Amino acid sequence: MPRAESRPAGVVPIELALVGFGNVGRRFARLLDERRDALAREHGLAPRIVGIATGRHGAAFDPRGLDVARALALVESGERLDALHDRRSGPAPRTGLALIALHARHGRPGVPRVVIETTILDVRHGRPAIDHVRAGLRSGAHVITANKGPVALAYRQLRALAESAGRAFLFEGAVMDGIPIFNLVRHALPAVRVVGFRGVINSTTNHILTAMEAGRPYDEALAAMQAAGIAEADPSLDVEGWDAAAKTAALVNVLMGGRITPQKVDRTGIGPDTAAAVRAAAARGCHVKLVARAERRGSRIDARVSPEELPATDLLAGLGGQANALVLQTDLLGELAIVQMRGSLTETAYALVSDLVEVGRRLRAPRAAPPGRTPSRRGRRRA
Repeated sequence: MPRAESRPAGVVPIELALVGFGNVGRRFARLLDERRDALAREHGLAPRIVGIATGRHGAAFDPRGLDVARALALVESGERLDALHDRRSGPAPRTGLALIALHARHGRPGVPRVVIETTILDVRHGRPAIDHVRAGLRSGAHVITANKGPVALAYRQLRALAESAGRAFLFEGAVMDGIPIFNLVRHALPAVRVVGFRGVINSTTNHILTAMEAGRPYDEALAAMQAAGIAEADPSLDVEGWDAAAKTAALVNVLMGGRITPQKVDRTGIGPDTAAAVRAAAARGCHVKLVARAERRGSRIDARVSPEELPATDLLAGLGGQANALVLQTDLLGELAIVQMRGSLTETAYALVSDLVEVGRRLRAPRAAPPGRTPSRRGRRRA
């Protein structure tokens, strides 16, 4: 049975529809339960999962709230979610888009709705993630995604749609897991212009390069990342540099006002043959890292991802294992660095939680639209 509601006065209920229920989606569901009391006490939020859509395990919707523990058990044992679906709501949705529509149709009046999008990255077209984000915003829901595709391939359009709908479109988990890159710039760097950046922003390739420097085979290091659920479902996205290119495009589009896609990022990945360069660099006291860079040159922004030999004194050179770092180049503050010493499912799932808290802040803001209603044009706020 769904968990019975018990919340302090003044706590805002929020209904969540999860589109995607892979490693990140499931860790998010567990993290919500682990932090349930803190979310209510410290942030005034009572999130409840009412729908889940998956690619391989079916989907379910129940406006009273799903039995999330049972949903986790079903999916992790290879079974389908259909048994959890409330038949009074109509047929079980077969796609994420159908779940979003069902969520809109059966949402409780006055209760904010949020779509949590964690489907697999399609680096070339961004679908179906872009379609999910667009449908969620058009349905009146706030949308949170950990998918890089929508930000890398359709950021301006989706931002404009969110603004016109008076809803939030948030994506902190798209780059560097739960490290607050976008929130840092949005909230802590007013009137500062980001003019470039460089960083190590793919955990899988950094682990592989570190392992090869220690003498371990490439295939063994990649397999470890796949077993941990850190590598993309298609590992070529990581090792060929596509994941880093998508993150680079997302950073350029959001932080630098660019209009690029992953295909516009000059890209070189890594492979077994990179081991020779790694060993040669180590013999010189240096380290090879897959570095993402972007720099504004007049009206043009140049962006690339490639293995680079870095001196040991470079901040990025000292990143071992799954550590990531991003160095922002700004006009007023010079270089600012943020470092993540490890990357895991928990960090990515936390990014979804932090974005959910941001939605709560916007709902409580004095000018925020009443929950569950589309505001007039006069009252719309920037998403």
